[in-house]
Amino acid sequence: MKNVYVIGTCDTKNEELVFLRSVIQKNGHNAKIVDVGTSARPSSADISNEVVASYHPLGRKAVLDLSDRAEAIKNMSIALCKFINSNNDVSGVIGIGGSGGTALIAPMMQMLPLTVPKLLVSTVASGNVAPYVGATDISMMYSVVDFLGLNPILKSILTNAGNSISGMVNGYVKPQPDPKSKTSIGLTMFGVTTVCVESITDALRKDFECLVFHATGTGGQSMEKLAESQLLDAVIDITTTEVCDYFMGGVFPCLESRFDIFAANGMPYIGSVGALDMVNFGPKETIPQKYKNRNLFVHNAQVTLMRTTTDENKKMGAWIAEKLNKMHGKVSFFLPMGGVSVIDSPGKPFYNPDANKALFDAIEQNLIQTKSRKLIKINSNINDPVFSNKVVEEFRSILNV
Repeated sequence: MKNVYVIGTCDTKNEELVFLRSVIQKNGHNAKIVDVGTSARPSSADISNEVVASYHPLGRKAVLDLSDRAEAIKNMSIALCKFINSNNDVSGVIGIGGSGGTALIAPMMQMLPLTVPKLLVSTVASGNVAPYVGATDISMMYSVVDFLGLNPILKSILTNAGNSISGMVNGYVKPQPDPKSKTSIGLTMFGVTTVCVESITDALRKDFECLVFHATGTGGQSMEKLAESQLLDAVIDITTTEVCDYFMGGVFPCLESRFDIFAANGMPYIGSVGALDMVNFGPKETIPQKYKNRNLFVHNAQVTLMRTTTDENKKMGAWIAEKLNKMHGKVSFFLPMGGVSVIDSPGKPFYNPDANKALFDAIEQNLIQTKSRKLIKINSNINDPVFSNKVVEEFRSILNV
């Protein structure tokens, strides 16, 4: 029997959690309160904090016997992830919390597969929610007032929240492969690789479902989340620019785990070095002092680009090659020898053949090529038709279509 898990800290929000559970139950759903409080107090939880804490790798003592509240919250978050992951009766999850509770509950929701109903009612939902939502489909609702006992405003908010998660669960249909549907492809794009990706999608759209992700940090993460959730069949990862920001501290970084999901699931992977010539920062005055004398290009009032150097490209190239070496599916990685972006060509501000050569050489020297893992060099800029045509040709060859 499926359950909606109602999650919060019963030591401070027991009354609110009980009310929220009743709203969901009135809508005809089984609802269970999961206590993630870090102190021992009587509660109305269906699943106690003792039970949840026991899922921590070091046991309950790593959660409930700590004097450091921040450490206890962090460890309870780890335990909650493992607890939820161990249950196959989840129809939806709803959490309530202030800043601490939100930080505790959000990682568990991020871990859940895409499309599983998830709603987080939070006192911080009117601010920057990116750290809590990440690359997932978490819905956040601002509580307006703090959680300190029920009042008419909070009752209305929690009623809306309970009805919302109930509606999500009522209408939920688990994504199922449709034999009549097109194969889904994830593609990464940035402004400076748009011409390339547009050409690829134009050539493939008739036969494939093309899902394009803007390579702004969360874009790459979202694509990988879909791959992890088995909602993609292959990827054409043309624009790996988020690696630059990860290495040099830009505003659109990938995670250290970039590319790892493709090693884990073995899906066909086509990649390239799109926009690895640039690190993204905000307005020019926000550039870190150590980069002030670098080759900078003001893209617009809010975005300043910094050209990557020879040494930086060597490091990135070796790192990417090691990631590719861990992939066991079919891999084709393209090097556009004539430039990696629209502003990396003769006469353009980021044209730097030496820096590109360092990148290309590092990849080639570190990549272990096999029958299924290939490095393909194209003597053109990434946005030239010859490049996109070769990518399409290789992709169709890999998928035998």
